[in-house]
Amino acid sequence: MGKHAFVFPGQGSQFSGMGKNLYETNDLAKELFEQANKTIGFRISDIMFTGTDEQLKQTNITQPAIFLHSIIAYKALNHFTPDMVAGHSLGEFTALVANGVLHFEDALKLVCIRAQAMQKACELNPSGMAAVLGLADETVEEVCAAVEKETGEIVVPANYNCPGQLVISGSNKGIEIACERLKAAGAKRALVLPVGGAFHSPLMEPAKKELAAAIDDTVFNHPSCPVYQNVVAKAVTVPEQIKKNLIGQLTGAVRWTQSVQAMAADGATQFTEVGPGKVLQGLVSKIYKEAITNGLS
Repeated sequence: MGKHAFVFPGQGSQFSGMGKNLYETNDLAKELFEQANKTIGFRISDIMFTGTDEQLKQTNITQPAIFLHSIIAYKALNHFTPDMVAGHSLGEFTALVANGVLHFEDALKLVCIRAQAMQKACELNPSGMAAVLGLADETVEEVCAAVEKETGEIVVPANYNCPGQLVISGSNKGIEIACERLKAAGAKRALVLPVGGAFHSPLMEPAKKELAAAIDDTVFNHPSCPVYQNVVAKAVTVPEQIKKNLIGQLTGAVRWTQSVQAMAADGATQFTEVGPGKVLQGLVSKIYKEAITNGLS
């Protein structure tokens, strides 16, 4: 029997109405949403269920909203014990509740601190991200390195989503120059994304100090199963290392391709995505064609 991996989505998978069905049909889900509203200090559930796309796009709403939809679906609908977990960027916090490293409320507080710290970092430096399609990872890495060296602008690979799909992150000028060069190098598309800033790049350094302090003050328990963390793309089970990698993730790349490859190498055959959307199911299928994928939402 192959192993069962649970994976949790990150920013970008939000939609108006997310989690509403869970709230209305599941008592545990309703209780957890109400607990979250109290912890956050406003009714985030109302914004999730009936908010506009514009409201849901604000980082300080998006991140806790996706976290809540994912972890509440996991707790309310899931009767399995995962053999391994992973989350894409923000989803790593959800994965750490799923495998018992973090308590629900502690993780929610950390997600809110992370979202606000990232929002502030975005306001300090006008910056952004772009999706690059149809090029080898190495080519994208080389172009980014050349742009940085020649112009002094920051631009780095940020999300290794699947083969032929890599997101870059950096200053607006750096992104602009890199996109032109990547198209010239044969990219099918190099498309600026509608995000607030340069996530997973050195420009998030200001947010790191705030998040690091909050993470250091939080209890991290021993996990019930390994978490495959974004920055190292391998199984981690030691709480101190999990903390370090979670902090490093703000300025480091999300190595999703490599994480899924590592999970497959360690025996995962079934991947269940828990939370809004189906983005990760699509990426897993492109990285590991034999995988059985499904979703819980």
